Amino acid sequence: MTGSAIPNIADARQGVLYLVPTPLDFACPSPVALSAVLPERTMAIAARLSFWICENAKSARAFLNRVSNEHPLAKPLREQSMAELPRAVHKKGDHLPGQFDARPLLGPALNGQDVGLISEAGMPAVADPGSSVVAAAHALGLRVIPLVGPVSPLLALAASGLNGQNFAFQGYLPQEANALEGRIRTLEQHSHRSGQTQLFIETPFRNQLLWGAMVRTLQPSTRLAYARSLTLDDADCRCSTVANWRKNGGGPVNGTPAVFAFGP
Repeated sequence: MTGSAIPNIADARQGVLYLVPTPLDFACPSPVALSAVLPERTMAIAARLSFWICENAKSARAFLNRVSNEHPLAKPLREQSMAELPRAVHKKGDHLPGQFDARPLLGPALNGQDVGLISEAGMPAVADPGSSVVAAAHALGLRVIPLVGPVSPLLALAASGLNGQNFAFQGYLPQEANALEGRIRTLEQHSHRSGQTQLFIETPFRNQLLWGAMVRTLQPSTRLAYARSLTLDDADCRCSTVANWRKNGGGPVNGTPAVFAFGP
């Protein structure tokens, strides 16, 4: 699954691109039982695949090792074919047309083999790399089937009590202080005009910096939420007005993956 040549569409039955979600406990000290967060069908399909496009081969094999405790793998871990997305895709994203041509990675699917797309945590191509692979599959005429599993932005939205009929996921906000505060104000203005919930994420060790910036910058009446450790035993999802956060304190701790949201 290496090389830059774009494969020709084969006459044989084309394979399917499966979007395989993974647990949200990546890098957490206490992983959950796989059967607690993934349906039986998702695990069964993952177990029978042996061609993968992944964010990281090491974490993909670790996931398959957990799957093997529930279902025998079609091939041993050492025989699984892993094609990693380039590092530039992780850093810059791959959601815009022309950013990355993923068609060469789908050669096995064009030759009749089903392929799995996987990220380190959650649903690939949602708040994670992979959209270029999905777009390439559609361009090549391949079937794309998403499997059921955790999607952290949607879980956080549901737990927030904010508008779930009109929302936008903004990814990461700027890190520089002035740019961050300006972006927060711009998103808040749009949110109050439209009623749209704003969702975003941050690297776990910057949770408190982002939270502090929002508590300082947002209007007192704006509702601000966080959801951390989703699907884990210590999951914590809270939403209140900024005025209450300023008065009573609180917020997510550093080092734990979290999703943030605010709205009117």
